[in-house]
Amino acid sequence: MHLRKDRPLPVRHRSLALAVALGLAGAPAVAFEALNFSTPGLAEDLRGQIKSFSALTAAKEDDRTSGQDILAAALSDYGIVIETLYANGYYAPVVSIRLDGREASEIPLLSTPATVDRVDVTINSGPRYQFGTARLQPLAPRTDLPADFRSGERAKSTTITDAAQAGIDGWRNLGFAKADLVRENVVAVHPERRVDVDLGIDTGPRLRFGRLNTDGDSYVRSAAQRRIAGLPEGEMFDPEDVDRSVDRLTRTGAFATVTLREAEVPNPDGTLDMELEVTDAKPRRFGFGAELSSLEGVTLSTFWLHRNLLGGAERFRVDAEVSDISNNTNGIDARLGARLDVPGAIGPETDAFFRGEIAMEQEPAYDSDSVELGAGLSRRISDTLSAEIGLGYLYAETEDDLGKRSFSLVTLPLSLTWNTRDSDLDPRNGWYVNAEATPFLDTDGDGNGARLYADLRGYYALGERERTVLAGRLQIGSVIGPEIEDTPPDFLFFSGGAGSVRGQPYQSLDVNLRDGVDVGGRSFVGLSGEIRQDIGESLGLVAFADAGYVGEDSMPDDEGNWHSGAGVGVRYKTGLGPLRLDVASPVGGDTGKGVQIYLGIGQSF
Repeated sequence: MHLRKDRPLPVRHRSLALAVALGLAGAPAVAFEALNFSTPGLAEDLRGQIKSFSALTAAKEDDRTSGQDILAAALSDYGIVIETLYANGYYAPVVSIRLDGREASEIPLLSTPATVDRVDVTINSGPRYQFGTARLQPLAPRTDLPADFRSGERAKSTTITDAAQAGIDGWRNLGFAKADLVRENVVAVHPERRVDVDLGIDTGPRLRFGRLNTDGDSYVRSAAQRRIAGLPEGEMFDPEDVDRSVDRLTRTGAFATVTLREAEVPNPDGTLDMELEVTDAKPRRFGFGAELSSLEGVTLSTFWLHRNLLGGAERFRVDAEVSDISNNTNGIDARLGARLDVPGAIGPETDAFFRGEIAMEQEPAYDSDSVELGAGLSRRISDTLSAEIGLGYLYAETEDDLGKRSFSLVTLPLSLTWNTRDSDLDPRNGWYVNAEATPFLDTDGDGNGARLYADLRGYYALGERERTVLAGRLQIGSVIGPEIEDTPPDFLFFSGGAGSVRGQPYQSLDVNLRDGVDVGGRSFVGLSGEIRQDIGESLGLVAFADAGYVGEDSMPDDEGNWHSGAGVGVRYKTGLGPLRLDVASPVGGDTGKGVQIYLGIGQSF
C-alpha cells in the first residue's frame, strides 16, 4: 500500500478510519508463526515505537490469532505506522503489510482467511522533512511555543499540534476561554522535502466566570460542592482556577471522579458558566496496620473512615492503636482518637477540624492516662506547603520516678509542613519538613511554656535509572519554660527504638536528675542516614546508621548523652508500600546490647 500525500495535511492527524465489520462465523484460533518487521534505514528508537504501538504486536501477545483478528489488526496498523512516522517528520512513507504473502489492504472483507501463519511488515520511511514556513497568529503575550516550531527544524506533526495548543492556551490564560484554531493550512511540499504551516486563532471575547452548575446526582449537597470548589464567580476566566477547583474537590476524598466543563455558549453579560459533574466515592472505608519489634513487641492499628458524614463532604475518621504487645515491655499502650474535617470552612483553601483522643500509656519511664480535645483550622498554602493552628485542652494523670502528678493544660498547637516527596511510603526524591510549636498554659500551676519539634527528611536518587537512593533525617526537639518536674512526661524527649535509634532499646536514653530519678529530657537531637539499593523489580537492600541525643536543658549542651545504632534491612515492594525488615545493634552508648529486629510497612522514614 503506497501512501504519498501531496495535499494539505490536518494539524490533528487522525489514524486511518478503517471500519471493519466482520460478521463471519468464528474460526478456530491458531497462532500465526511469525511477525516480522522490516524497517531499512529506520532509527532503532523509531522502530521500537512502531513495534510497541502496533496492533499486530498486541494481537500476538494477547493470543488473538484468528484470521479475522489478524486482518483487523493489520488494517489498523497502516494508520498507526503512518501516524507514528508523521509524528517523527516522515511524510512520504511506503508501508506494506502482507498476510501469508497477500497485501492486507487488498484482501476482501468477505473473504477473510481462516488462519494466518506469517505476517511481514515492510516500512520505507522516505526522507525526513523540515519546516519551511512555521507561522501561528495571533499570539498572546508570553506564549511559550515549542522551540522546534520554526523554519529548518524537523517537521514533526506532534510539534505542529503542540504549537497550536500552546497558542490556544496562551489566550485562555488571559481570559479568552473560547479561543480556538480557525485556520489550519499544513502543506507537505514533497519535491523540497518541507512542510509549510500557517495556523490562525480566533480569540473570541474575554470572559469572566459565571455560575457553577452541578448535576445534582451526588449525596454531597450542591451548595457544599460550590463552596469547596471555590470557583471565583465574576472574576476573569483562568484555567488554573479551574484546575484548582477540581483539585480541591478531589482532595476531599468524597468523589471518585470530578469533571468541570465550560458551557458551550457564553452568557450575554460576558460570563461563562461552568458545569460540574461528580461521581461519589464509596463513603466508608476501614484499614489496619501492624509493626513488629523484637524488643518493643507488636503494634496493631486500625481505622474507620466516613467521607461524607453530614452531606458536606465532611471527613470523619476514628483511629485505634494498641502497642507494646510483648512480655519485654512494661505494659500495653492503647489509644482511641477521632477527627472530623470540614472542607472549605473559611474560604476554599481553609478547612476546619475537631478532634479528641483518650490514651493509656505504660512507657518504660512513666505511666500516663490522658484525655485531649481540640479544634482548629488547616490551610493549604500551595501544592507542597500547608499549615495548621488549633486550640486544645489536655488533662493527664501520670506516674514516674517523680511520683504521681496531674496536669491540666490549655494548648495552642501550630504546625507547618513542606512536602515535595514523590511518594509518602517509598520516597526517592524530594524533601519533607515538619515544624511544630505547642505553647501551653498550666491551669493548675506555673508550668507554662512551649514544646518545639522539627523533623527534616531529604531523599536523592542516583543514576539514570534511580536505583540507588540516599536518605537522611534530622530531628530536633526542645521544651522551653517549665522545669522538668513541671512538664508532662509525654512532652519530654527520649531516644531509642524504631522512630529514633534502631538497635537501641525503646526510650532507653533519658536524663538522670538524681539517684533513682530517670525522666525524659527537655532537648533532643536525632540523626539517621540510609543507603537504599534496588535489587531487581521487587527487592531492595538498605544500610543505615542512627544516633540520638537527650539533654536536661532546653538547649543541647555537653551535659547531655548520646547513643547510636546501625544495621541492614530488606525491602519487598507491595501494593501498600515496601514491606520493611531491619536488623540493628548498638554501636555507641551504654543503653543497650544485642540485636534488635523491626518489621513494618513503608520505609523507616
